[in-house]
Amino acid sequence: MLKTTYSAFLICFSLLSSISYGQVTAIQNIQGRKIQSLNGKWNYIIDPYENGYYDYRHDPFDQSKTGTGGYYDDRVQKDKSELIEYDFDHSPQMNVPGDWNSQSEKLELYEGNVWLRKKFDAKPEKGKRYFVYFGAVNYEAHVYLNGKKLGVHKGGFTPFQFEVTNNLKAGENSIVLKVDNIRKQDEIPTVNTDWWNYGGITRDVFLAEFPEHFISDYKLQLVKGNNNLLNFSVKLADATAGQEITLSVPELKLEKKYKTDGEGKVTDEFTWNNLSLWSPETPKLYAVNIKTDKENINDKIGFRTIRVDGDSLLLNGKSVFLRGISLHDENPLLAGRLRGEGDMRMMLQWAKDMNCNYVRLAHYPHNEEMIRLADEMGLLVWAEVPVYWTISWTNPATYANAKQQLTDLIVRDKNRASVIVWSIGNETPLSDARLSFMSNLAETARSLDDTRLVAAALEVHREGNNIILNDPLGEKIDLVSFNEYAGWYWGGNPSEITKYNFDIKYKKPVVITEFGGDALGGFHADENTRWSEEYQEALYKNQITMLTKIGALRGMTPWILTDFRSPRRQHPIYQNFWNRKGLISETGKKKKAYYVLKDFYDQIQLKYK
Repeated sequence: MLKTTYSAFLICFSLLSSISYGQVTAIQNIQGRKIQSLNGKWNYIIDPYENGYYDYRHDPFDQSKTGTGGYYDDRVQKDKSELIEYDFDHSPQMNVPGDWNSQSEKLELYEGNVWLRKKFDAKPEKGKRYFVYFGAVNYEAHVYLNGKKLGVHKGGFTPFQFEVTNNLKAGENSIVLKVDNIRKQDEIPTVNTDWWNYGGITRDVFLAEFPEHFISDYKLQLVKGNNNLLNFSVKLADATAGQEITLSVPELKLEKKYKTDGEGKVTDEFTWNNLSLWSPETPKLYAVNIKTDKENINDKIGFRTIRVDGDSLLLNGKSVFLRGISLHDENPLLAGRLRGEGDMRMMLQWAKDMNCNYVRLAHYPHNEEMIRLADEMGLLVWAEVPVYWTISWTNPATYANAKQQLTDLIVRDKNRASVIVWSIGNETPLSDARLSFMSNLAETARSLDDTRLVAAALEVHREGNNIILNDPLGEKIDLVSFNEYAGWYWGGNPSEITKYNFDIKYKKPVVITEFGGDALGGFHADENTRWSEEYQEALYKNQITMLTKIGALRGMTPWILTDFRSPRRQHPIYQNFWNRKGLISETGKKKKAYYVLKDFYDQIQLKYK
């Protein structure tokens, strides 16, 4: 009865969310379209009291009879007697994409509301449609163009867009955002996290031009478990029938023509032999072209299969061990989110230097460019949504938010060969409500994409020297994937943890999603001294001894590649607002444990050739 009632609420609130916030799934491959970058310098106003949004009765200006009065009007004084208590033109500027915390010292710890404004020129043409597209805004964004509200988006790590065809002017335009990164209990993520809450427009902003009937989504991937059967689908932004679509892959001498059905869709499955399959060793990408009489979209797509067979993990039908590491979307050398290809390539190359073939992009969707670089560089990817720690499990609106973020992630990255795992959450505590919430997310992931694995970073508990994994969510997911911190949060010193054994309920591939401990780079002592590189080094050596007793072990992503910033980590000597579990310090220097893991991965690689 509880589950039935809860499911009914989910449907109701999911519909309400889509109506209230206009959260439409983002357009596929936005950078393959005709775009105008709106990146660069944006003026900003810090507004902790939300004066620019509410009147003195705390009613929103944009819901008043006139819809005016807020900072989004972007007014300038035309008469010397006119009262205007803000001024974008004389306000400071910040770089977009970029977070505000790293660009102004007084905003380093700021959580609140900031208004951002960009002026840009446009030349809209008749018969064309225009959208403003945001790669990510953390966390809640109210978007206005030329004083008119376009809509609201929630979710700090997923893309979204609003149509501006009827709002765009020839000549100068003003786009204004109210950005709110305040942590809230009922949001995804919730109030309690272990990373820096970077606020702002943290990824690219584009003005995109489309024909009247355009391709909003497409997919070209191998059918589950088949090395030569391709699934191709296209969806127009509207239900236009009879639109001719041409798919071509010149290198394969593949060209097929279709016409959209009454729903504006194309779906097909066809066999194509002699495909060179994508793998970390040979990350083959094909130039793919999809065109209509009005559009010409280019993409680079790889083809591979991933599946579970008992306790084995098969990539293109061959057993694989995931030699991985976890990453945050943060540059340790230069404060803030990863800003562009250079930052992202650096992080992925550091992983490859450690002989990784796999990365866990935690704990939220990373930049689309990061996934495309993983495609190019040959790194398998675990992609995750921020259902993290203690969520409001019984709140249907919270579930609708999580489902939307998972949907946006899968739709965005479904053509990326590197992505092999959709993760529905991290370290979530056991309860019936949580099991229902997470099980529904798992079902959503499978309904959207049945070609990849579904997983979550689970938790373990201990009885004596046994580490027990019996989370009932394990029935719903494809991997026995869990975090454990023996030698750091429990279990004594590193030398004591090898006494532990694992009692795992499920016969599935085991992938350890986190283990590790902190070390301040450059601090040296004996292996029993917390915070020293030697302690972390001994911990890794003994973790590997302990973990390799698991016969079904098929991968790991220790926590974490580099030190990262976190307000939770407050020890003034060893942490100073840094989580020091990185194998590389905030100065880019490798700690002693780095070499332990690399040596282990070198040995594993030889076993899985």
